[in-house]
Amino acid sequence: MNRKTKRALTTFAYHFFVILFGFLMIYPVLWMMASSFKPHADIFTDAYSLIPRRVVFANYANGWRGFGNNTFGTFFANSFKLVIPATIGVVITSAMAAFGFARVRFRLSKLWFTCMIITMLLPMQVLMIPQYILFNKLGWTDTYLPIIVPAFCGQAFFIFLNMQFIQGIPIELDESATIDGCGRVGIFLRIMIPLIWPAMITSMIFSFYWRWEDYLSPLLYIRTAKKYPVSIALKLFSDPASVSDYGAMFAMSVLSLVPVFVIFVAFQRYLVEGIATTGLKG
Repeated sequence: MNRKTKRALTTFAYHFFVILFGFLMIYPVLWMMASSFKPHADIFTDAYSLIPRRVVFANYANGWRGFGNNTFGTFFANSFKLVIPATIGVVITSAMAAFGFARVRFRLSKLWFTCMIITMLLPMQVLMIPQYILFNKLGWTDTYLPIIVPAFCGQAFFIFLNMQFIQGIPIELDESATIDGCGRVGIFLRIMIPLIWPAMITSMIFSFYWRWEDYLSPLLYIRTAKKYPVSIALKLFSDPASVSDYGAMFAMSVLSLVPVFVIFVAFQRYLVEGIATTGLKG
């Protein structure tokens, strides 16, 4: 076997296994999309097929009709009301905190940074009860405040991500800006934000994803069905006491992926750049 043939076989094997594993990864999503067009009786009887025997669009109409007087458009609006402010808050405050840790020298900075990193090791289950007691005493239950307000205090993962990005920026830029009369605020707004924009976009994408799919937090704090986000509303299609409308649930699940897909396609370049260059030292 000559070198050219060996290289062609290697390339073929590489692409074959990449396509195979890629298909296995997206198979659940393809199955959900196919099931959203199947009649209720065919969803599990024809479970492995990705091609519906009969295409039914009524699942989308039934799902969008929602529950009671609340259409699924209401649940989508609730998700955006919840996710957008929280995402904006966590991206801005995390970048500010990262700038403070990376560029500002203050007493016990290493101790506070260690404390911040330790918070990443705490599982959410440990914090649920004390946080619920606190927010209940503040009268914030059955509102979006317990989810939105803490986001304006930053998040350890995004602080660390932005901090690593900032440390890769030469400090001489800060010194030059200081000579020109810029203070800390000016350096952050005029120098850092344009340079760490990929890291901030990466934080925005992850924050949007995590909050859009968050099920537990809204379940804890929101009691009124009219205020449910999409993640909670999808569960309402499944009723163990009666008949579950899986077709409508899969149809609305497909629609719930649209904002996530749009965000990914629109900001994919920044996501790759932000992850690839984080931690590189200049």
